[in-house]
Amino acid sequence: MSESAANFERICRLWSINCYVVDEGDALTVIDTGISGTAKHLLAAAERRGKPITRIVLTHGHVDHVGSVDALIEALPDVSLIASRREAKLISGEWSAEPGEIDRKPPGGFPKLDNQPGELVEAGDVVGSLKVIAAPGHTPGQIALLDERDRTLFCGDSMTTIGGVGIPAKPKASFPLPYFATWDRPGALATAKALCALEPARIAPGHGKVVEDPGAQIEKAIEAAS
Repeated sequence: MSESAANFERICRLWSINCYVVDEGDALTVIDTGISGTAKHLLAAAERRGKPITRIVLTHGHVDHVGSVDALIEALPDVSLIASRREAKLISGEWSAEPGEIDRKPPGGFPKLDNQPGELVEAGDVVGSLKVIAAPGHTPGQIALLDERDRTLFCGDSMTTIGGVGIPAKPKASFPLPYFATWDRPGALATAKALCALEPARIAPGHGKVVEDPGAQIEKAIEAAS
């Protein structure tokens, strides 16, 4: 299933697993690649837009977000693969904690990829139209991406919208899986508060539909998780 907006298209597989194609004007940026088998859907979205995919940005390294990285790069060998410096360590299979982190192996599946990120970013960096926002908690190096043209926040798994906006600091009856795959639940709550303060016009999550004017819903989810 796909859902189009002016600057992006949501590609959804298996009911709830999202990735996004962001229109940068002359080229396209893919945010996450979904599960295995999603590459053909991303390529079809690029064909509909009539523009090349030049970048893949990963919010984090869980299998439902990186599952089609290798297939997409096989089809597009010149594409740039981008992740945060911290998350790139997890993607490479390095689990050790960094100073100040909880010493706990992040849960969830981190598959071995043939291709590793070649461009590493930090909070405040800009990738095309997207500003990199630190969003740790679900994983140590998760990032969100704010499109500064229309204030769409691609929030990875820092929030979900199945059955309403939820935060993985607390299990949500309608979709509890992100909670069980979250590494630092207090950190996830702190990230939700920081993202809410950005006052996004809409949130585009890793799981669930895009939500317009989400401020009140995010605040309600923060209160429920606190």
